[in-house]
Amino acid sequence: MKKSESQESKSPSQLIDARIEELGDWRGRMLSRLRSLVKEADPEVVEEWKWRGVPVWSHDGLICTGETYKNVVKMTFAQGAALNDPSGLFNSSLDGNTRRAIDFREGEKVDEEALKALVRAAVTLNKSKTNRKATPKRAASEAKPGKPQKGEKAGVVLLSGGNPQIAKADGEAPVQAYIAAMPGWKSDLGKRLDALIMRNVPDVRKAVKWNSPFYGVEGRGWFLGLHCFSKYVKVAFFRGASLRPLPPGPSKDKDTRYIDIYEGDELDEALLGSWVKQAAALPGFLAPRP
Repeated sequence: MKKSESQESKSPSQLIDARIEELGDWRGRMLSRLRSLVKEADPEVVEEWKWRGVPVWSHDGLICTGETYKNVVKMTFAQGAALNDPSGLFNSSLDGNTRRAIDFREGEKVDEEALKALVRAAVTLNKSKTNRKATPKRAASEAKPGKPQKGEKAGVVLLSGGNPQIAKADGEAPVQAYIAAMPGWKSDLGKRLDALIMRNVPDVRKAVKWNSPFYGVEGRGWFLGLHCFSKYVKVAFFRGASLRPLPPGPSKDKDTRYIDIYEGDELDEALLGSWVKQAAALPGFLAPRP
């Protein structure tokens, strides 16, 4: 409780300072350097702290995030697919329709001028979208009454069973977009499961693949996935057959076991936490990076 209250009293910039100091290794130095470059590129940038511990930089909309993993510091540009990248900085999340990311590893050289140009391009894109929204034609269109599109929540298409359609991408942002779009009670459950996983595996790696959040450990693959169905949320342990006690749901895949969570179910967080820790310690499911 004291830690939570202390964090709530700090500004986003102070929380980012604390994260850099807490890391205390090359990742902290890299995050600090990238943060400085963002500020140099856009002195008016706004620092934010979102999704339970991710530095975010915004100007008329989200520019990029700064995520830290065991072997990587990742900058995810929210609209990266729409940006010109002549220097070829983007090296991750290349298959999605919206986001693009840059993975920085220990000892790698940072092309500072190219990165600052990318940040400025993202700000320019954000401003152009803001200006278009402010035009009379758009405003008049938005003022017209109309029915919500069937199968959509907060602009995200909901597929069969109410499963959010989120573009494939690595990192915190796409997973949080999925959780926010989970319909009804499922969104709160998604937040609770996400927090439980992060408590038990602090260096967890995240991605959205095949319209499902995936959780893994760098170098060991994916150990868990979530998926929405009409009446429940399915938690898949990809090496569940090796967990003890055995998760209840069988699968066509001999290694995978499930737990289906319905509205009103009481969660045994101690048991779930034990499964998460066990699963994270095992060799996981290997899938192509998005």
